[in-house]
Amino acid sequence: MKQSLDYKLIFALAAVGIVWGTTFLGIRVAVETIPPWFVTSIRQGLAGFIMMTILLFKKELKWIGWENFKQQLIASVLMLVIANGFTTIAEQNIPSGLASVINALTPILIFLGSIMFGLQKMSLKGFIGVLIGFSGVVFIFKDGLESFLDVNYRTGMMFMGFAILAWAAGTIYTKTHANKSKNITLNLFYQFTIASCIQLVLASIFSPNPDFNSWSSKSIFAALYLSIFGSVIAFFCYNYALKHVTAVQVSILSYINTIIAVFLGWLLLDEVITIDFIIATALIILGVFIVNYKKKEKKVL
Repeated sequence: MKQSLDYKLIFALAAVGIVWGTTFLGIRVAVETIPPWFVTSIRQGLAGFIMMTILLFKKELKWIGWENFKQQLIASVLMLVIANGFTTIAEQNIPSGLASVINALTPILIFLGSIMFGLQKMSLKGFIGVLIGFSGVVFIFKDGLESFLDVNYRTGMMFMGFAILAWAAGTIYTKTHANKSKNITLNLFYQFTIASCIQLVLASIFSPNPDFNSWSSKSIFAALYLSIFGSVIAFFCYNYALKHVTAVQVSILSYINTIIAVFLGWLLLDEVITIDFIIATALIILGVFIVNYKKKEKKVL
């Protein structure tokens, strides 16, 4: 008997793939005039307010208990404060397309993390996929190691490295711990609110005297877009998808994000796309595909 298509799941996966592809561009535009920790605090703060409004309307706003709060705190720190925050900082110094290509390695890290925590078995296919994926990263830098002499570029790449590690850890943690509560909206309200408060403190530490007059309307609009689409809609869809498919399967959407982000960076921000860059992107996407591809298993009699 064939299972009917889960249209909600299909919509959720499509929304995550497309919307998060556009957020790399949104972040790049937002940080042009707004300090990165303010961008993230505004993004998560507004998202938390929207979630609170929905919960009040549905009369579902309530205390979730210390155990669930601890789980949402950990997920929030890993995925919103560190992963999202560090990606935003990184895009001050590196192109949005490059940030998205580095981000495309996340599924491989999730695959390796799943093996480490016994959620998945290592296989020859997986090992080959990991090697091909990382060869793409090597390809990016094969002629550009001198770029690391630029302290800003080096800082940007370092922050992206921490960001994808935190995102992978947060995805595995959410799948195994923080996603057991049925009310996604309530969980996200706590995650967004926690993250916004932490990021506002960080903003006051690293940008103590912000010049609000220098914030362009384009950057403010980008921050609002990141909040409504990048946080509220995409995070809700991501958490919904995590309830229905594996963490590794959801993470495959990273290469859809990458294709969209690289294209938009080229189209709207005049970011340079070289042949080496295209080959590197293709190798990373191929590696991720090999790691995650599963053919239908035949029943053994």
